[in-house]
Amino acid sequence: MKTIQSDNYPIFFDNSIEELVKFVKQGNYSRVFLLTDENTAEHCLPLVKPHFDGLDNFDLLEIPAGEENKNIDFCIGIWKLLIDFEADRKSLLINLGGGVITDMGGFAASTYKRGIDFVHVPTTLLSQVDASVGGKTGIDLDNVKNIVGTFTQPKAVFISVDFLKTLSARQVLSGTAEMLKHGLIIDSAYWNALKKSDLSIPNAELIYRSVEIKNEVVIEDPTEKGIRKSLNFGHTIGHAVETNSLSKDKNPLTHGEAIAIGMICEAYLSHKSAGLSTEELEEIVKVFGSLYQKYKLKKEDYQEVLAIMRKDKKNLNGNINCTLLTHIGQYKLDNFFTDDELCESLNYYASL
Repeated sequence: MKTIQSDNYPIFFDNSIEELVKFVKQGNYSRVFLLTDENTAEHCLPLVKPHFDGLDNFDLLEIPAGEENKNIDFCIGIWKLLIDFEADRKSLLINLGGGVITDMGGFAASTYKRGIDFVHVPTTLLSQVDASVGGKTGIDLDNVKNIVGTFTQPKAVFISVDFLKTLSARQVLSGTAEMLKHGLIIDSAYWNALKKSDLSIPNAELIYRSVEIKNEVVIEDPTEKGIRKSLNFGHTIGHAVETNSLSKDKNPLTHGEAIAIGMICEAYLSHKSAGLSTEELEEIVKVFGSLYQKYKLKKEDYQEVLAIMRKDKKNLNGNINCTLLTHIGQYKLDNFFTDDELCESLNYYASL
């Protein structure tokens, strides 16, 4: 059986839904709750629900889909449902969905009655290689992503590539951005393997390696005091661009599309101040340019993007903080930039 052991919980790959059922039965939980949004309820729940038909202490909770709903109001809704269903401290919450579900479900469970058990069943490529692993839970507040949350590990993670067949090509590429990031910061050989692969089709071996990389980083630094900051490459600028797009665009950027922009901008800053070579910068730009459609980044939005960056939880002493690359496969932590330097990186992307 293919399993990765995290610090204190397993990540199952083979027969993961069967392993989930085993886990639930062995846990002797008083109540079991399965949290979904309307998308996963329609497309993914049918793959899971038949396995739970024999459980009489099993209830479904459903919330609307979308990052805009990852906020305190919907979290209060989850808490109220748990109260209504008389969830006690021996209850289990199963988070079936993408990053919004795993982030918010994990946060709701980690705070309800000071914490009940939860597990993740990530159904998107993005959540499988990123959000479901590492113990970060959180919600957004006032357009600041994940500004309220906890470090609380799930009891287990169950990854099945079968869920990925329900995704659009755009959502597959959203998760691919995080996989490419793992190669850029830690493993140049993995980056090269990704470059040579057909990234429109989810590859179980590549997904496994991505989860392995993130897990190794998290085990070494569970609360983001050192090496775990490397996972923030592309995210300081990317999160700000994503938030701005969510508030202004009719068809907003996906997380992965925004992080791809952030990685290009932060690769440019890496070239300017951390020693990343011209050849490697051009290679990074070429790979992302071949996968992601160019986004029209408007100069009139720069000040709003900067304002969002100033609220980023990664900042230190009021300074905007980025993780950079010295080479492909090697990172440099805690790099601080002025507004002018950050605008220069946005101009670089806009000029491509």
